[in-house]
Amino acid sequence: MPQLSVIVYGPNAQGHLTELLGSLESHPLPDAEVIVAAVGDWARETAEGHAPETIVVPLPDGTGDPEARAAGAARASGRWLHFVHAKDGLPAGASRLIAERTAELDTGSSDPVDVLLFDHVTTTWQTAARPSRDGRHLAAVGRAALPLHEAADLLRLTPLLGNRALRAAFWRAHEERLNTDDEPRAAHAALLHAERVACLNQTAYEHRVLRPESLPPRAPEDRLALIDRYEALLPLTRDRRAPHTVLYDLMVRDLLRTFAREDLPDPVAREFFRRASLAAVRWRPEGHRRPAGLEGVRYALLEEGAYTKYRAFQAANRTRRAARKAVRTRKRRLGAKVRDHQYQRALSRPLDPNLAVFAAYWDRGVACNPAAIAAKLAELAPHIRPVWVVNKENAALLPPGTDHVVPGTRRYWETLATATYLTNNVNFPNAVVKRPGSIHLQTHHGTPLKRMGMDQMDHPAAAKGLDFAALLARIDKWDYSVSANSHSTRMWERAYPSRYTSLDYGYPRNDVFYTATAADVRAARERLGIAPGRTAVLYAPTHRDYEAGFTPRLDLAALADRLGENTVLLVRAHYFYGGAASPLAGLRRSGRIIDVSSYDPVEELCLAADALVTDYSSIMFDYANLDRPIVVYADDWETYRTTRGVYFDLMAEHPGHVARTQEELAEIFVSGAWRDDSAAKARAAFRRRFCEYDDGRAAERVVRRVFLGEPEEALPPVLPIEDRTPAPTPEEATA
Repeated sequence: MPQLSVIVYGPNAQGHLTELLGSLESHPLPDAEVIVAAVGDWARETAEGHAPETIVVPLPDGTGDPEARAAGAARASGRWLHFVHAKDGLPAGASRLIAERTAELDTGSSDPVDVLLFDHVTTTWQTAARPSRDGRHLAAVGRAALPLHEAADLLRLTPLLGNRALRAAFWRAHEERLNTDDEPRAAHAALLHAERVACLNQTAYEHRVLRPESLPPRAPEDRLALIDRYEALLPLTRDRRAPHTVLYDLMVRDLLRTFAREDLPDPVAREFFRRASLAAVRWRPEGHRRPAGLEGVRYALLEEGAYTKYRAFQAANRTRRAARKAVRTRKRRLGAKVRDHQYQRALSRPLDPNLAVFAAYWDRGVACNPAAIAAKLAELAPHIRPVWVVNKENAALLPPGTDHVVPGTRRYWETLATATYLTNNVNFPNAVVKRPGSIHLQTHHGTPLKRMGMDQMDHPAAAKGLDFAALLARIDKWDYSVSANSHSTRMWERAYPSRYTSLDYGYPRNDVFYTATAADVRAARERLGIAPGRTAVLYAPTHRDYEAGFTPRLDLAALADRLGENTVLLVRAHYFYGGAASPLAGLRRSGRIIDVSSYDPVEELCLAADALVTDYSSIMFDYANLDRPIVVYADDWETYRTTRGVYFDLMAEHPGHVARTQEELAEIFVSGAWRDDSAAKARAAFRRRFCEYDDGRAAERVVRRVFLGEPEEALPPVLPIEDRTPAPTPEEATA
C-alpha cells in the first residue's frame, strides 16, 4: 500500500496537464502512486504518453469533476489521497513533502488525522506563483494535530481540494458529502467532517486560475449557488461555536463582496440580496458582534434586507472614494513638483568633494558593507564627511552623533544632488541623477546562490513587481561593484550587465571575522546571555518569494529537546508560536532559545555561534570565513530551486552536512557529525571557492581605491586563504 495516491482529474484544459505530469515524472516518489482520471481523448493521450507506472482511467468528454474524482479514488490504493486538478500544478518535490508529513502523522499518534493542510501559490494567465496569505494560519497551528474547534481559523484557508490531503478511509466514509461540483464547499466540508486536522506549513500546490474569457460564460443566476454553499455548510457547525463564528463571517464577507463586485441584473441582484439577508439572520451566532466602521454598516444593512439603502450606501461610498483619490492625486503631484524643483536647483550646485552618502537595506540604518566602509573611511580619510540615508522609523535607532537625512525631505535631495560619493548595498531611487564627477559604489549584501537582477526574468515568483528597464537604468549609474569572490564577480556581470568596474576586494562587513579577538567573541556571547561552555547554534533561514512572510520550517521546541540542555538556539527569524502556553516559553526563559531576529549587527551573532544552520541564505558564505561548522537544512530545495532559480547546486557543493528532514538535522548534531572530518573537508572546498577575497582588509582596499584614488598596484594584496587566521572559536576564546 503506497503512502500517497496523487489523483489527477479533469480535461487537459489549455494543455496544462502535460506540464503537471512532466513535473511528477521528473520527481518520482517510491511511496506514491499517480492516477490520472483523464476526461476526454486529449487528456487520455497525454496521460498515456507519460511514465508507464501512471494509472490512466479514461473518461468520456463532459465528465464532471466529481465523477472524475470518484473514478480516480476508486482506483487508488494509497493511505492518503491528494486530488490535483489537471489544470493545476505541483511544485518540485511537493508529493514527497506530503508523503513524508502524512507518514509522520500515521506514526505519531493513536488518534488519526483525517485532513492535512498545506500552503499553495496561485498562477493566473498574467502572473505566476503568487504566494497565498494562508501561511500565517498554518504557522499558528504548527505541527500539532487538533480538532477543528481548537483551530477554527483554518477555515479561512483558501478553500481548494488541492491544498489538502485526505486520509483514504476518511474520504470513503464521507465521499457523498465531500464530492460535489462546488470545490470550495467540498474543501470546507472536509474540515468540518474531520475528527482531527494537521498542517504542513510549506508550499505543495500550484492553483492555476484560467482567464474567465476563455471559459464558458456563467449565467447571473449561478451566483445564487454561493448562498446554497453556506446554507449546506453551516449546519455542520452546530454545537461548535468557534467554527460556526468563523464560517458565518466568511459567508457574510463572500456574500457582500459578490453583491458589490458582480454586475448582476437588477432582478437577480434583488433576489441574491434577499436570500443573503435571510441567511445572515438565520445563521447569525448568538452574541455575535458586527465589525466596526463601514463593514459593520454593510452587515447591518444586509441583515435588515435593505436593498435600496445598500445601493445608496454603495453610491455614496464610490463618490467619497473618488473624491479622496482626487485629493491624494493632487497632493502627490504637487509634492512631486516641489521635490523636483528643489532637486533640480540642488543639481545646479557644484559637487562637494568631501561629502559621501551611505545607505543600506532600503534606508534601514548603519549596516552591512556600507557601515564597514564608512568606519574605515573615518580612519583613513577623516576629511570626507559621511551622511547616512535613514527612514523616519529607524532614525531614532542610529548611533549617537550620526549625521543623517530622511528620504523625501529637502535636505535629502540636496545631499544626494551634491555628494561626490554615493554608496549603497541595494540601489538609490530611480530619480537620483548620476552627475559627471560623482562616484556610485554598489557593495551588494551577499554572495548569490539565488538568481538576481536580470536573471529573475524567467522566475515570476522572484520577479514580481520588478521593473527591469528601471533596474538597467540604475545599474548604468554604478561606477564600482564590490565582490567577495570570482563566482560573485561573474554572476554580477551576468545579472547586472553594464560598464562598472568590479572591485575584487572581499566584502568589508566580513573583515571582522579576521580582526575580532577572543575578547570580542566572549563579549558577543555575554551580550546574548550565552553561558560559558554552552554550544550556540545560529539558525538563520532565508525568505521564500513564493510564501507570504516568514514560514517556520522547524519545530524549535522539539529540536531543542533533541539537542539537549547544553545547546542554545539563536533564532534569526520571527517564529509564529502564540500564547503563553507555547512550548517555547520555558525554553526562552531558560535561555535555550534566544530570538535574535532584530539583533544587529549579524556579524556579532556569527562570532558568538559555534555552528550555523541555514537553508539558502547568503549568510553561509559569510560565516564560512570563520571556518566553523555549517549545516544546510534543505527541506524544500526542489521547490526553491524551481521557483527562485539558483546559480549552482547547493546539494552537490555544500559547506558541510545537508539535512532534508528535521530528524536528519537533529541526528547530525546528536551524532557529532556536524563537526566531523567529512564536514571539515566540504567546508574547506566551500571556503576556497566563496571566501576567495575576504582576508580582513577589504574595507581598506575599497577606501584607498574609491575615496583616496590610489592605484590598484598600491593596495594591500589579498592574502592566500592558507595564510589567514579567522577569529577564535568560542571554545578557543574561553581556553
